[in-house]
Amino acid sequence: MEIQPFRAYRFDASVVGDVGDCIAPPYDVIDADQQRQLYEKSPYNIVRITRGKTTSCDDEQHNQYTRAAEYLTQWIQQGALKQDARESIYGYVQDFTIDGVAFERLTFIALGKLEDFGKTVKPHEQVFAKPMLDRLNLKKATAARFGLVFMLYEDPQGVADRILQKTAAQKPVIDFVDDQEVRHRLFVITGKAEIEAIRQMMAQKSCIIADGHHRYTTGLNYWRQSGNPAAAYQMMAFTNLRQQGLVVLATHRVAGSVADFEPQTFLGKLQGRFDLVEFPFTSQDEDKMQARQRMLARMKTLHEEDRVAFGIYMAGGAFRIAVLKDKQLMADAAPGMSEAWRTLDVSVLQKLALEELLGIDEERMGDPDCVEYVKDVPNAIDAIISRIDAGQKQVAFFTNPVKMQQLVAVTDTGERMPHKSTYFFPKMYTGLTIQKL
Repeated sequence: MEIQPFRAYRFDASVVGDVGDCIAPPYDVIDADQQRQLYEKSPYNIVRITRGKTTSCDDEQHNQYTRAAEYLTQWIQQGALKQDARESIYGYVQDFTIDGVAFERLTFIALGKLEDFGKTVKPHEQVFAKPMLDRLNLKKATAARFGLVFMLYEDPQGVADRILQKTAAQKPVIDFVDDQEVRHRLFVITGKAEIEAIRQMMAQKSCIIADGHHRYTTGLNYWRQSGNPAAAYQMMAFTNLRQQGLVVLATHRVAGSVADFEPQTFLGKLQGRFDLVEFPFTSQDEDKMQARQRMLARMKTLHEEDRVAFGIYMAGGAFRIAVLKDKQLMADAAPGMSEAWRTLDVSVLQKLALEELLGIDEERMGDPDCVEYVKDVPNAIDAIISRIDAGQKQVAFFTNPVKMQQLVAVTDTGERMPHKSTYFFPKMYTGLTIQKL
């Protein structure tokens, strides 16, 4: 992939105060409550641009996109956002802990040349149409890019990683800890030798889009529609596949609004395709917690054994695991897909359970009233169980995280995984660098 350094716009602490108060998670993970919190955090928080509030008075001339453009213009005029004097590559280091284990993810931010999906740029999961229209409207209004497209490349020699490790020993230009206890540090790399070493290393590399499929696709569309030559290069964050700090977590599914849903009938249909393992519990909370833990532990073991399985909860005093009986069932259900795709837990869940047994078609997969995609953050599973117990949703499906070798195998075939198959943790935050076209 062809990459270039660039002169990013960045928040100036002398004007905005704590720059960490101006940064936000990606737009697509911000709910209404977090949106409000970010608005209150700072008058310069990037959420005003990337996920601005709407009003009942909005029309074509006045809306969240026109307001985003006004904020961007005002912040540049006020000096809150300043463009770096020298073309740079930016080092982005994230320090975090999972289950008591410390990780460090090393990433560099640069401009990558936009290309159609193929040999050089490979998507790994399906996308929804609505978010792409939203991002395109924002680009048209602001002529700028705010969020990072998260790209994976493979370099056994670790050329960029060594440069990033050396850079990380210096003082960062941004250093803050988010509400998930992830530390984010940004460094500016201006040395010509370092920039050229990274650029040459990337010249023959292909990349997998880890996160930001909507942003990348919108970038392509905007470039073609605008005719702006600067739009041919998209702001991207690049991470080496060989890093230990590259962590993938699961994304669970919670279904509702399924007509005539009856748990025992659904279980009966599942038994024709899956071996069901039951983990019953009494009304005591401790007993229920132990049953849940046994289910998750068994799911992990099956995953390590390369067995296809997912967890199920519908209240009724038990957790369950559905283990695929015969791989031929997926060959019959998805004959046009590769074996790598057909053996994904999330593919089996989507084809044989959500689509064929619950009747949830492709369009309804993107309807949050029908299917919600819940990232495996702390307490997420407890929250899912509570919603099922309260009757807010009908059935929960718990998944194992996709293995890195599975992701590579599927993208090498040119296929895409089902929607929301992966959750790369932590998220790449927005507002660290801004690319103005």
